[in-house]
Amino acid sequence: MKKFNVKVNGRSYEVEVEEIGAKVVPEPTAPAAPAKPMPGPHAAAKKAAPPKPAPAAGGKTEVNSPMPGTILALEVKEGDKVSQGQVMLILEAMKMENEIPAPMDGQVVSVKVTEGASVSAGDLLVVLE
Repeated sequence: MKKFNVKVNGRSYEVEVEEIGAKVVPEPTAPAAPAKPMPGPHAAAKKAAPPKPAPAAGGKTEVNSPMPGTILALEVKEGDKVSQGQVMLILEAMKMENEIPAPMDGQVVSVKVTEGASVSAGDLLVVLE
């Protein structure tokens, strides 16, 4: 067994690696305090919370794109009433279809994108009040 320090996403981990086909020689072990388990690289890969709506002037709420992509479908139009969690549009990013939900109950004041439009992260999609 060989010990290595490996850095993943800026965090350092001590790992032991066994060489395949190598003769296994047990290492002498001294009694030691139990090691604290280190979180693996997947510990930080929790599902990101949906973006918080940005308050706009006059009590309106802006819904921005959480990532770059292409608008596949608009499920709402100006004047529609929406419920919190209702799908307002479908955004394709990295060949995945992402539903963009309404962050609150309200009415669609304006839709700032069209089907087929390319958007960047943070671009304004819909305004609610």
